[in-house]
Amino acid sequence: MSDKLVNGTCSSNGNGNGNGDASNKKCNGTRKEVRVWCDGCYDMVHFGHANSLRQAKALGDKVIVGIHTDEEITKHKGPPVFTEEERVKMVKGIKWVDEVVLGAPYVTTLEVLDQNDCDFCVHGDDITMTAEGVDTYHLVKSANRYKEVKRTAGVSTTDLVGRMLLLTRNHFRQGSAEYDIEKEAAKLLKIQQLQSRLGSSNMGQDSAAKSPWTGCSQFLPTTQKIIQFSDGKSPNPGDKIVYVAGAFDLFHVGHLDFLEKARKLGDYLIVGLHTDPVVNSYKGSNYPIMNLHERVLSVLACKFVNEVVIGAPYCVTEELLDHFKIDVVCHGRTPIALEDGKVDPYAVPKTRAIFELIDSGNDMTTERIVERIILHRLEYERRNQAKEKKEIEAFEALQRQKQTQKAG
Repeated sequence: MSDKLVNGTCSSNGNGNGNGDASNKKCNGTRKEVRVWCDGCYDMVHFGHANSLRQAKALGDKVIVGIHTDEEITKHKGPPVFTEEERVKMVKGIKWVDEVVLGAPYVTTLEVLDQNDCDFCVHGDDITMTAEGVDTYHLVKSANRYKEVKRTAGVSTTDLVGRMLLLTRNHFRQGSAEYDIEKEAAKLLKIQQLQSRLGSSNMGQDSAAKSPWTGCSQFLPTTQKIIQFSDGKSPNPGDKIVYVAGAFDLFHVGHLDFLEKARKLGDYLIVGLHTDPVVNSYKGSNYPIMNLHERVLSVLACKFVNEVVIGAPYCVTEELLDHFKIDVVCHGRTPIALEDGKVDPYAVPKTRAIFELIDSGNDMTTERIVERIILHRLEYERRNQAKEKKEIEAFEALQRQKQTQKAG
């Protein structure tokens, strides 16, 4: 385990008792640096993953993230949506992550904690299991080198995949139905008929008779959650302020590379997020896959982003540029849809000669992700059915154990 110090030095090489909770340990009167280990698939990284890592960071000084290989994930869970290179890049882009290690074992061992100088492991309060149904954290739990944080309700990779496959639109309802997660009767009937023919599951879209961890639940956005994700820092005097705008739906490696390049054009990066109806007007179908509240947290978790404008106007206006004192406005190489088919949304910054096109060098798009999912539809459905079955069995066993302990 690590004996690095926050302020000072120490020659000790671990306490030798196997207990990794070293948060109160001191050397020469100086607090020891606490290194926290997190691991997982991190496939289709979303704000739920980011929130878990945020909570982990609060328990120590450094967060080291171990990522499973494609081979390990396929063996225990089924094929990942993203490659291991893409998953590593996404996790590195999260603001609370300090180091990333590829090739973490599916079952977390004491050896992997020690090899990476980590004091303990942190995971959400759901259960992850191997293909054989073994708790992947049983070793570190037994050694008292495991801590739990709250899982983010209302989002899971299973749920997001389900939205893509079923082409649901209920995740961005507006007006009085904005927070209603019930499906439209006609849509539900159509989906049930399709599932009856294919023998497929609801893929996380049904909260009834589902795993308590991957079943769909309602995501309730709060100001507190936004504050937790936000830097809360204003630009310094003289900072060069860069502005970009878009949907940033299913935040992915293409977005990440684009934002990294945009950030290099200045000192402070502001991202304007379009509302769900606006995104749907230029994307069509059931886009955006993630609603505005979800997209806000996904973008705020990115280490290159300083601020987010929630519900930014589609056309970049004089008022917006003046209010935020923007020096540069950027857009990627994707086509720019005209507002009402006539108005260039970047006409004002172009007139001011502050508009720049950026080539991120990455051709990943939200549409390509959806294409991947649809191409491997049956594989993902089988994967999630098996996952849900194991989780339900584990949850029921846990409930029986609690009841037995109460009775005793």
